[in-house]
Amino acid sequence: MNTSKHTVVIVGYGGMGSYHAGLIRENDRLEVTGTYDLLEERRAASVEAGYRSYASFEEVLDDSAVEIVLIATPNDVHKEIAIQALQAGKHVICEKPVAMSSDEFKEMLAAAGEAGRTLMVHQNRRWDEDFRVIKQMYDKETIGSLFQLESRVHGANGIPGDWRHVKEQGGGMLLDWGVHLLDQLLFMIDSRITSVSSSLSFILGNEVDDGFEAVIQFENGVKAMVEVGTTNFISLPRWYVKGSEGTAVIEDWSLTGRYVTRNNEGVRVEPKPIRAGVGLTKTMAPPSEGATITEALPAAAELPSSFFDNFADVIEGTAEPIVKNAEVLRVQHLIEAIFAAAEKNEVIKNFDLYTSK
Repeated sequence: MNTSKHTVVIVGYGGMGSYHAGLIRENDRLEVTGTYDLLEERRAASVEAGYRSYASFEEVLDDSAVEIVLIATPNDVHKEIAIQALQAGKHVICEKPVAMSSDEFKEMLAAAGEAGRTLMVHQNRRWDEDFRVIKQMYDKETIGSLFQLESRVHGANGIPGDWRHVKEQGGGMLLDWGVHLLDQLLFMIDSRITSVSSSLSFILGNEVDDGFEAVIQFENGVKAMVEVGTTNFISLPRWYVKGSEGTAVIEDWSLTGRYVTRNNEGVRVEPKPIRAGVGLTKTMAPPSEGATITEALPAAAELPSSFFDNFADVIEGTAEPIVKNAEVLRVQHLIEAIFAAAEKNEVIKNFDLYTSK
């Protein structure tokens, strides 16, 4: 095992770039030694934080002491920066979405293959605890065989920042937040997608979507509803999932939630009709006492290591990447299918790049 730290230069020292620097500072395998940014105020912030600020990207590429280039720029320049870095012999960590299209990503993969260097995408929300709880419930069939899943992120602040409003730079919520939720979904469900339908929201009048809804049907019978909204002053639960034996809900990232299952040991008692509006219903009446069991959320599934530790293992040749490029490419295809389904107002089929795990 190499005991020295692997050197990292961050290209794009804005919000995400400085966030990465903070994470890597806590890691004992990697070390940020410098940054490069076009904006003078960010260069100054980098120097103040104790990093070398490179005068040009070419200077980064020419520095033989730099092992890894971490890309935290607007989406439209990911491909160009990554290919140049790979051709210069650097390993690359790239922020999501990795590229503006699947074709761009294929060019990046070809460059990585030719250079014999690692390209890995920072799909960090595979490590989110709320997701890992749901993955544990899916894998262990805590509420029986899961057949319906709703994954949502809601806010009321509109589209953040500046370039995220610009189509040419890869703005919009499908590329910003959607890529996370879709990556989680495909990482969890080992089944081919049979169809997708979708709609995009342009309520705020931007040239890019301020939200979207997508319904994804899997060959194994699971139906997923994925939604991102930036005009939601009242948020729906982060997760709502249904299984053959129960239902689970996670309200937010603080893991407020529970799951309710059928009590197979109890004596079945027919529910009593209740008044509902101006009528009666037995169908929608609450279950009789003792018919269900309510429990706290289970512990989250564990991943073998952190993203940055895994990256270090990969470049040292001791592990496989947790975020595999074939998985990233599959997500890119799904994003393109969602855009196409919304534009054509059609159900899109026969696009999935699924391969069994």
